[in-house]
Amino acid sequence: MDKIHKMTSLLSESSTVNAWSSRYYESESDLKQMLDLLMEARTQTDDWRYWHVGDLIWWFFMVTCHLDAREHIRLWHNRAGKLIGYAILGEDPSCDCQALPQYAWVGIEFEALAWTESRLSALCKHDAQAWGGDLVTGVRRDDAERMAFLERNGFRRSGYVEVNMLRSLAEPIPDYSLPPGCQVRAIAETGEISKRAEAQREVWHPWTVGNVSDDDYGRFMRLPGYHRDLDVVAVAPDEVIAAYVNGWIDPVNRIGDFGPVGALPAYRRQGLTRAVLLECLRRMQARGMERVSVSTGETNTPALGLYQSIGFRIVNRYIEYVKPA
Repeated sequence: MDKIHKMTSLLSESSTVNAWSSRYYESESDLKQMLDLLMEARTQTDDWRYWHVGDLIWWFFMVTCHLDAREHIRLWHNRAGKLIGYAILGEDPSCDCQALPQYAWVGIEFEALAWTESRLSALCKHDAQAWGGDLVTGVRRDDAERMAFLERNGFRRSGYVEVNMLRSLAEPIPDYSLPPGCQVRAIAETGEISKRAEAQREVWHPWTVGNVSDDDYGRFMRLPGYHRDLDVVAVAPDEVIAAYVNGWIDPVNRIGDFGPVGALPAYRRQGLTRAVLLECLRRMQARGMERVSVSTGETNTPALGLYQSIGFRIVNRYIEYVKPA
């Protein structure tokens, strides 16, 4: 029996022993439960052990842009039907698993990895070019159990590190100024989807995060957890969306999050990114958030300087791990 078949067999046995069931993602109701899982888990841990809901919404969006969520997201439920864990396999390829604290490290993470590797093996047979690369995941630097799990299962540090930053909303939010003719506001309710999607493409192409069509962005705006008033843009005099930030809120833990953040190359160093961030901070504060998080590459000096200039400080790090193909 090869490694994948052994892991799949053990996956089935583990589900029986631990009295949970596993199935593929089916509908938006599942996404809402995934968001609830993250918020509940954070109430029992801290701001960093689990994703912010904004991280999940954005990754879910990336999956649904180019893949079928019903084939790339797997869910675990207890006997009462409560969602207790999930796993995602995305492009590049990348993966992650989250389980509620009371179900952590008793089998779901192993099952998730078994499913991920089995699914990835099948995808590689059909399209080795798209799916044949190293499998990427990551872990916060203070999550020793997850680090040990990854290393026991063949993952190694890639060398890429992100800094996780936090800002209290009890501190004053500075004012901002804009170049003549520019304005900062939420994306318009109608008529600006194409411009917003174009800005996303121009900033992030050729990375996957930039591979977003106008229709994709329209669907994104209808996802649970998306708030149009937190999709803040800086609009130039020629009506180009020059800078933007997607803001997210966790109303249970009262923490907001930024991401993605971007500015078109021709409009950088004019204070526009700073302005959209500050405006979004005010909007999050008005929604009852107490603090806001943001992450960026450890070597991204311009972004680090910008975030620090508006009150963010480094509180954690996210370490990327890869498993060779």
